[in-house]
Amino acid sequence: MTTLRLSDGIIKDEILVVGLAFKKSVREVAVKNAKSNLVIENGDVALDTKKLLAILSDMGATGKSEEIIKIPGLSTRLLVFTGLGEYKTKYEDEVLRRAAGSAARALAGNSNATFSLPAKKASSLAAIGEGALLGSYIFNKFRVDSLVQSHQALKNITVQSSLAEMADAKTAIKRAIIIGEYTALVRDLINTPPSHLNPDSFCEDISEAVKKAGGASIGLKVSILNEKQLKAKGFGGITAVGQGSVNPPRLLQISYTPVKVSAKKSYAYVGKGITFDTGGLALKPAAGMEAMKSDMSGAAAVCAATIAIALLKVPVAIDCFAPLAENMVSDNATRPSDIITMYGGKTIEVLNPDAEGRLVLGDALVKAQENSNLDGIVDVATLTGAQVVALGTRTSAIMTNSQEFSDHFFALTKTVGEAFWPMPLPIELRASLDSPVADMANIGERMGGMMVAGLFLKEFIAPELPWLHLDIAGPAYNEGEPYGYTPVGGTGISLRSLVALAEAGGIS
Repeated sequence: MTTLRLSDGIIKDEILVVGLAFKKSVREVAVKNAKSNLVIENGDVALDTKKLLAILSDMGATGKSEEIIKIPGLSTRLLVFTGLGEYKTKYEDEVLRRAAGSAARALAGNSNATFSLPAKKASSLAAIGEGALLGSYIFNKFRVDSLVQSHQALKNITVQSSLAEMADAKTAIKRAIIIGEYTALVRDLINTPPSHLNPDSFCEDISEAVKKAGGASIGLKVSILNEKQLKAKGFGGITAVGQGSVNPPRLLQISYTPVKVSAKKSYAYVGKGITFDTGGLALKPAAGMEAMKSDMSGAAAVCAATIAIALLKVPVAIDCFAPLAENMVSDNATRPSDIITMYGGKTIEVLNPDAEGRLVLGDALVKAQENSNLDGIVDVATLTGAQVVALGTRTSAIMTNSQEFSDHFFALTKTVGEAFWPMPLPIELRASLDSPVADMANIGERMGGMMVAGLFLKEFIAPELPWLHLDIAGPAYNEGEPYGYTPVGGTGISLRSLVALAEAGGIS
């Protein structure tokens, strides 16, 4: 596990990381007689920038985002320049977060590094710390050569700043450590293959994480319904999706009640937890099916976010639900045209067993609303391929029944650096979900499929309760090249936004 600390003392680490930006005009560069448009952003650390600029110019450095330049250090073994993009008098936190993450990724296999980037406020220090921790992440659990140095994460990170002794800076770094740790938990769960992660072991892993965090002492309580209890209590969606697997379904609930303070608001978080999705009898093509181990990304995110919220002592109550199932092919699997009865009594004609996520979510959404004191409910799901078509692999969708709630959440996503975009729920698409034999079908119009899925879930939400549906299908699992602080595989998307939502609710 990578460690993070804050310091304003003498740099003792063998590696120093600083920023590198560019100006559009050489004449704008604040270095006398400069022949380059580069600007070294070294925070509070003194460097011979004139000499270094000449070296960087000769090397063809650009200062663009994602660029990493390594040279022998003057007082350290290695001096690393990480691209900040265009020069600013004040850099956005996300720019610093990505620059720190890029550098941390490039330093895998090393032990200690100090990051000195231009941070003028506590939130910027937190962004640097977060980025460095997130960028350091490496999933080594199943590598037989995991001891090979190049496959080891950067071990120790120091954020250097003259602000280090300020109380809000120390608090910001402590928060960054928690965000880093629980984003890593989300990523670990996503990256774990179905041979080692199923509904039951997911519950075990989360229960252990809750225990390690402090359990009841920090206000956390875990409860789990097994397959017999789910069937007896009428959770027809979760039961139907999971009945084709030898690994039976579960409904995991984590309740967080603030300790020694009254909760200022109460939210329910619900995350789709399909630990592996074959498509059931609507079998997916073999190509790309390996990525379906990520179909529990929503469940991992809401569970880890709830633990993080508890550790941060946010005065907001959270009811977290993870409906967990493995969608498999067998003689007991749900068939196209089967009719199931959801928790709460609504009947669904299953036209496509591969539209299973909305079935488990429907059950959990109704269950979550048994708490009549909710101020809002949020579901998080890798729900539709249509999301990827509409918004790509780096931007998640927000759908809602409350514009005010959506606007509030959308603003928060920008502050934490997670890319979301509001999408509509066109009422004319609802008719496509009508069934001649049940209350509703589980699929409807193909065009606008992301929004049709949102309309399906909306049917399980009380009209007066503010609700957000977050479709993270593309951003949850990176199948391309790593970038910034984002690795290949599980990303941990939505955790930072869920934590921010709770924190905003806890402000008087």
